[in-house]
Amino acid sequence: MRFVKESRIAAPPARVFAFHESPGALGRLTPPGERIVVERGGESLQVGSRVVLRMYLGPIPMRWVAEHVEYDPPRVFADRQVSGPFACWNHRHVMLDDGAGGTILRDEIDFDPPLGALGRLLAGGFLRKKLERQFDFRHQATRTIVESGDFESKDP
Repeated sequence: MRFVKESRIAAPPARVFAFHESPGALGRLTPPGERIVVERGGESLQVGSRVVLRMYLGPIPMRWVAEHVEYDPPRVFADRQVSGPFACWNHRHVMLDDGAGGTILRDEIDFDPPLGALGRLLAGGFLRKKLERQFDFRHQATRTIVESGDFESKDP
């Protein structure tokens, strides 16, 4: 399955990328009410770095390990699931110069729920709606934070 979310941010790609690399960015992109805890990692987007998340499906805790597999600042970084709730998850974060001083932020996710065709049939619509809600929040949060300058860049 494929999910794509795209929106414009009134800041250059380098600034949008810098936000994603800033301390605490992942936590700031978690929608309110989502029970997601960063157990380890999140300090780097460079190839080979990992982040370990604990999330919940109702009362059931799940662990999600993602590894960064692409890093080309200020244009793209990507991660893939090493272990977690999906049969497969690949996520590219793309920052395109819009030619007018801004950025087109594009999230491209290729994923498969567990249980193959049965999982797609039973959970496909639910997962798509959940991704829409999460990435609507993430893009709005990114826009608000980057355009206001309300983050600390890792670089001086």
